[in-house]
Amino acid sequence: MTIEVFGQEIRLLFLTEENGTKLLLTAALVLVLLALRWIARGTSRLVLRGVHNEKARFWTRQAINLAVALLLFLGFLSIWFDDPSRLATGIGLVTAGLAFALQKVITALAGYVVILRGDTFNVGDRITMGGVRGDVIALGFVRTTIMEMGQPPAVQGGEPPQWVRSRQYTGRVVTVTNDKVFDEAVYNYTRDFPYLWEEMTLPVRYSDDRGRAEQILLAAARRHSVAAEEMPAAALAAMQRRYFVRGADFEPRVYWRLTDNWLELTARFLTGVYGVRDVKDAMSREVLAELDAAGIGLASATFEVVGLPSLRVEPGDD
Repeated sequence: MTIEVFGQEIRLLFLTEENGTKLLLTAALVLVLLALRWIARGTSRLVLRGVHNEKARFWTRQAINLAVALLLFLGFLSIWFDDPSRLATGIGLVTAGLAFALQKVITALAGYVVILRGDTFNVGDRITMGGVRGDVIALGFVRTTIMEMGQPPAVQGGEPPQWVRSRQYTGRVVTVTNDKVFDEAVYNYTRDFPYLWEEMTLPVRYSDDRGRAEQILLAAARRHSVAAEEMPAAALAAMQRRYFVRGADFEPRVYWRLTDNWLELTARFLTGVYGVRDVKDAMSREVLAELDAAGIGLASATFEVVGLPSLRVEPGDD
């Protein structure tokens, strides 16, 4: 195609009648696919209106997005690469360019496939990925969106700083690229076995009734822990089917540890992934009340001053 500027004809490279037609067809294809996606999403909302299942809604949207993306890719190839020889050349050039310029994006897309195919995690799972701990609220082709939660004081030293001192939401929504599944470990708290072994530690003076302190701590753990017979049979069967767990003890137990200052009693018990802070708060209140009733105090670090160095003051010469 040529245009005339000040009496001079200028030929526009790559802008021919054929390419103009292909551009119009591409724009029409995009508009049609967007309309189809809008219709499909509206239909899925009507079908799932009475279904209270966020995972079903999420995977329906994912299926629609994947289908539209596939149709767009195939339509683009059909419009612009109708000649097989041109298609092979074009694919080679595009692949080389993408491999160089979009390395992170391609790796993130590969991570998305690994997440889906490997059952790494799903929407609603509680995970730690890329240094972010929280619940997965969205999963895209390139990024995973996580509702961040706080961390216990023992592991709060990392970046970015957090002000919530337990595993509860901070309110921050964090996006993590999917390529992190190739570089770092992904911790899943809810996949297959939505339970955690928790611990609660008490320092008790050696002069107090250590046996009674253990009974109080163990009784509180038994009241608030998840008993083996209360666990969903499906979750326990799935864990035993997929993994070999050596020495898994579901009954609460108290362990003793000797220190220089006190006896450290640690209760180990099974609890659900959610609501751990509420469980430990209730246990702390009950244990403290029982210890007060039994006349048992919690030990603390103390220092005894046994003497002071002598101080000699001599008058100075004025």
